[in-house]
Amino acid sequence: MSLKRLKQVITINIIETRVRGFIADIQHPKQKKKININDLELQLRRLLEDYFEMDGYTLFYRTIETLQTEGILIPIQNNQYNGRTPSLPLNYWVNIKVQENKWDRLAMMKLSDQFDFSLYERHPEWQTPDEWSRIQNVYTFLQSFQEREIVSVEERSLELFGHEKFLLDGDSFPEGKGFLARIGVSEDQLKMVNYGEPFVFWMKQGKEIKDIHRVLIVENLSFFHTSIKLLEANQLDYEPELIIYGEGTKIERSFSFFFRMFPLNNYLFYYAGDLDAAGYGIISRLIEKYPDCCIQPALKIYRKMLECMAQRNDQKQGQTQNLKYRDAFFQWFTEEEQNQLMQLWQENKRIPQEVLTIETWRRWM
Repeated sequence: MSLKRLKQVITINIIETRVRGFIADIQHPKQKKKININDLELQLRRLLEDYFEMDGYTLFYRTIETLQTEGILIPIQNNQYNGRTPSLPLNYWVNIKVQENKWDRLAMMKLSDQFDFSLYERHPEWQTPDEWSRIQNVYTFLQSFQEREIVSVEERSLELFGHEKFLLDGDSFPEGKGFLARIGVSEDQLKMVNYGEPFVFWMKQGKEIKDIHRVLIVENLSFFHTSIKLLEANQLDYEPELIIYGEGTKIERSFSFFFRMFPLNNYLFYYAGDLDAAGYGIISRLIEKYPDCCIQPALKIYRKMLECMAQRNDQKQGQTQNLKYRDAFFQWFTEEEQNQLMQLWQENKRIPQEVLTIETWRRWM
């Protein structure tokens, strides 16, 4: 090889090595990153004093084309270019870093009678020592499945993964979210149950569990106590045999507990909460999550609240104003009532459930 040709090869290797190094530094194992090609070249020029003497841009161009061919860089086609000749797209996606399989394939085959490892082959970034340890723990458990008792998710999670919240707290344990889906194992296979949270309730005096048919769920504590007084005075709408304190959004986690306490029956559930975005969301999600239950807004109670428009106040800060939940809630009401509700929404106002007191209730008696 001639000396001139050798210098060209060395130069190309320097340019390509530098560029590949820059790219490797920003590559992420789970998401694509965006890069500006002019910024990338500027870094290169700062590092190589003889960049222009070696016709650096031509070599830079060839390197980018090579990385594009390899699928490492993906051009963003938006008619923006770097202004050089030959031109390159101004921006590229840096593709997800492909990692080499870290797990022993023979070990994976030994466990393949219980697990499908195809997802891990497609996503080698999940092939970590911790993930393999968790899989081995689950495999060992499944060998003694028949002899094990049903326990809570928290109890099984602590046993298998070292922390009771591993499968439940996605913020503290992001790797726990989706773990069972990744290995294709159900909660039933691990003999664990996500128990509903207990809730506070009041049964009408003289009634027994077998007598319960109508259930009123109220969002707030004040109206829960007001409802008890009205119930015992035979003045509460729907004449429920049972009142549940929903405790805001907690009822979405605790509602399933109802079916552990009370026998199977055709219950009628009425829900009454604040007339605001959060309240619309709570009942809408309950109806979505439990389609086999008869759950509906306590319209008679909500209509009383609408008559208290003068006591409306500002919507709470931070509430998510979900249009889907709003519209699902509004459709239960008459056109005139929907106009009132829309007025509240547009004014960013709400009617709290606390407008209903023993004293204000008298106006409807």
